[in-house]
Order: sequence, then C-alpha cells, then structure tokens
Amino acid sequence: MTPPPDPSARPVVPSAEPRDPFAPARLGPLTLRNRFVKSATNEGMAHGGLVSDGLVEYHRRPAAGGVAMTTLAYFAVSSEGRTYRDQLFAREEVRPGLRRLTDAVHAEGAAVAVQLAHAGWFANPRATGERAIGPTRMFSPYGMGWPRAMRADDFARILDAYRSAARLLADCGFDALEIHMGHGYLLSQFLSPYTNRRSDEYGGPLENRARFPREVARVVRDEIGSRAAVYAKLNMDDGFSGGLSLADGVAVARLLESDGALDALQLTGGFTAKTPMYLMRGGVPMHEIVAMQPTRLRRFGMRLFAPSIMKAYPFEEAFFLPNAREVRRAVSMPLMLLGGVKRLDTIRGALAEGFDFIALARALLREPDLVERFRTGRSTESLCSSCNRCVVEMERVGTRCVEIPAQ
Repeated sequence: MTPPPDPSARPVVPSAEPRDPFAPARLGPLTLRNRFVKSATNEGMAHGGLVSDGLVEYHRRPAAGGVAMTTLAYFAVSSEGRTYRDQLFAREEVRPGLRRLTDAVHAEGAAVAVQLAHAGWFANPRATGERAIGPTRMFSPYGMGWPRAMRADDFARILDAYRSAARLLADCGFDALEIHMGHGYLLSQFLSPYTNRRSDEYGGPLENRARFPREVARVVRDEIGSRAAVYAKLNMDDGFSGGLSLADGVAVARLLESDGALDALQLTGGFTAKTPMYLMRGGVPMHEIVAMQPTRLRRFGMRLFAPSIMKAYPFEEAFFLPNAREVRRAVSMPLMLLGGVKRLDTIRGALAEGFDFIALARALLREPDLVERFRTGRSTESLCSSCNRCVVEMERVGTRCVEIPAQ
C-alpha cells in the first residue's frame, strides 16, 4: 500500500539533463564505467564453501558483457549465518579464490561487489551444526525448528563478524560491499514486525527495529573507510500484511541516509519465507522446486508450506518502480532500481526520474552481454521470459538460464 504523501518529501521530477546510462558514474569512492549493476543472485557454485571455476566465470561473463559492477551473492559473515552447507562464509581458506574472482572481473574492466549476509532465522542447522538465532523465538520452516532469540553476546559477536568479514573482503579486492537488509534474512528480520516481536531496545517501534541494521552499517563503514563503497540492499516492504510496510521501508531509508554510513541503497522487497515470488514475479516452477529438494524432509516441508508461500505474482516490467518512487521522494542519497527491468526506454525513463543505477539479474542470466547490446544498439529489450526456472537450476547445477545452452 502506498503511504500518504509526506509534505516534507521532494517530488519526483524529470531531470533537466537525463542521465546517460552508459556514462561513468560515482558510487561513493568508486567511479563506475556506466550505471548498470548485476545484482546478487544466489549462484549455487561454491562447492565445499569455496570459490569454484564456475563461480569465477559466472561473474566474468557479465563483466565482459559491459556491466559496470557485478555482485557476488550471499557471503555469510560467519559459519552460523549460512543457509546451505556449500556456501561461502568468512574464513581464511576463502581468500585465494576470492582474489581470483576479483582479479578476473577487474581484468574485464568492471568493478565487483559482494553481498554480506547473515541468515538468522533462516539459517540451516544441518549445514551449520548450530542452532539458528533470530530476533524472536519462533518456528522456522527452513530449519524445521525453533531458533532462539538473540542475547547481548550475540549482538556483539555478530557485529564483530560483520567487521571482520568486511576487512577480509576489502583485502581480497572487492570494490563495494552490499549489506543485505532484505528478503527476510537477519537484518530484514529485525526490521519486520512479523519476525521481530522483541520488547527491548531492538524491538517495538520502527526506530528500535532499525537499530541493529544501522549498527551493522556503521561498523562496516568504520572498518573499511573509503577502501570500498558500502551500500545496502533494503526491503521497501515485505509484501504481506503484518510484515514491513512501504511506509516503514521509506522511514528506514531516511534513517540510513541520516546516519551517513552508506553510499547508496538498492531497493527491493519480499520475504523469502512468506512471499518469495514477490521479489521475482512471473512463472512459479512448483513441481521442479519440490523435486529438486535434497532430502525427503525438505521435499515434505516444501509440499506442506509451498502452496501457502509460493503465491504467483504476474510479471510487470520494473515492478518495484512505484514503491521505489516513494523512496526517491524521501531521500537524496543514490538509489539503485531493481525488479524486472528489461527495456532500454524504461531504463532511460528511470534515470530521468532521478534513480542513479539500474540493477539487473535474470536479464543478465539470459544475455550476459545485454549491456553491450544495449550500448551498441543491437538490442532494446531483454529476451528473458521471467519463467523463473533459473531458480531451480541453482540447486541442480548452479544458477543459469535454461533457455540457452549450458554455460
């Protein structure tokens, strides 16, 4: 639901000089070669929790295809923050592979970001060997158990994990760090009243629910200074009644801007445990998703919960743009528009409205060279059909577009 107009908000008006999508642009301490960012999409290619050749190539392709920056998805700041056993997490063993990945992307003339995350309530105890934690003790359909509520020592430990992970990643050559505050992972769980039912200084009013995400942003910025850009992937809303509302999402954006720790926001929405297709839109390959679950228990759980959480949302191009306009009115900091952007004229229009970067995901799975095709006039629209079968491939062979030959 759209919040009521804020009289203090600035109107969204076309820019007097529309931004050229292919011209260099600043992101904090970085100068990116254009305004296209490949957003994080869980790759499923970190075999043994390490960088694989396939993962390096997955990010090299869009870099060679013209994006300004590609984003390594879901780097857990600690072992307990993983959702899968074969997932990258902060430890010394990952350094050589991460450096190999950043070197490969830089060789193509692009920058590379990495998504810092902690799963919290979503963490998989079978992968981590530890009980999951979250803002509140409540049943998790992902861990099929009851994560415990975080205590004072957990807050201190996780803040230190973000700090250490940020230092490691900057050392490995990453140009930007994306703090995941969306999709129902730990920081999103604090923002959402659905998962945050605390009565202390980290729960209740929005400013309290936003306290821990803001603390994380500050420790990451303080740790790396200007060595890399720092931005957040922020839920504008959770997509269901009782979750984070758009009005609250806009208010969180204002708080983050006022803190001054972030260089930009990438705007998103949806909550993985409740509205997973809200953040993707289009096809729902239900049969394939159930069949690809690795254990009988997971298949049973998916059959049990999927009908209630895998609600279909019809695809509309730039489906987050209406909500993103509300954030654009409220803040002056740089914003990355995400969500089914396929057409070059839509991109030019969004930049003219005051958005600073365009984040692409599925379109670049279908055509890794799409940005170069746009630039040279060979394409004006992505070929992606939004079938979402790429999601199934993540657990089978690694995320890829099924409409083109195996990559």
